[in-house]
Amino acid sequence: MANLIDFLQHQNLVWQGTDNAPLTQRLVEKVSTGYDVLDAHLDGGFPMPGVVDIKSHTGVGEVRLLLPYIRSQSRLCVMINPPACINAHALVHQDVMTELVWVISTSTCQEALWAAEQCLKSGACGSVLLWHRDLQVHQVKRLLLSAQTGKSLCCLLRNDVSQFGSLPVSLCLQLEPGIDGLKIKVNKLRGGWAKPQLTLPWRLLWPLVIAQTEQKAPEAQVLPFLQPQRRASR
Repeated sequence: MANLIDFLQHQNLVWQGTDNAPLTQRLVEKVSTGYDVLDAHLDGGFPMPGVVDIKSHTGVGEVRLLLPYIRSQSRLCVMINPPACINAHALVHQDVMTELVWVISTSTCQEALWAAEQCLKSGACGSVLLWHRDLQVHQVKRLLLSAQTGKSLCCLLRNDVSQFGSLPVSLCLQLEPGIDGLKIKVNKLRGGWAKPQLTLPWRLLWPLVIAQTEQKAPEAQVLPFLQPQRRASR
């Protein structure tokens, strides 16, 4: 049994989450997420290079969570098959250089995976955001190898939070909205144990929006929808 375990460790097929893990597993380079509290929670930030699995319902703040990291990059950020149109004006408002943000729409899942691999290993991309529902272990391994080749970060955004099974990713986060902020659960962290749930205050995610609403009276914090104007009959 000991010989089998030694063989699997030599082939990098055993993941260990303790201080006794091999040095190559413990010395993982980290890049800041843009949030000090989240960096401390993740022992330094996002793994670089690596694959980050983000499981959440669409529109809870998953992209906003990644914006500070995207803003700090000098290389391209490629978004593949986002569930909605990317608003360039919103990116400019967040001080993101829109010329460094590319959007790719594909017809099939295989085309999306192929595009992600090419972008990751090209060296021209600092990050790739891939919206993909179902992923197999061998597909994630190919993405991780491409990220290591291009020294980039691949973020998998999946809205199937109930999917079981572990993927060979560097980091797995599960996001849920809460009253006080965005709840972040670390399901897997390469080179360490899973972390307790962290709540990232809404003030850190949307500082300008929170500051503007706090200056108004409570009754003025609810914004009514515009009523459609009726055309005058002739």
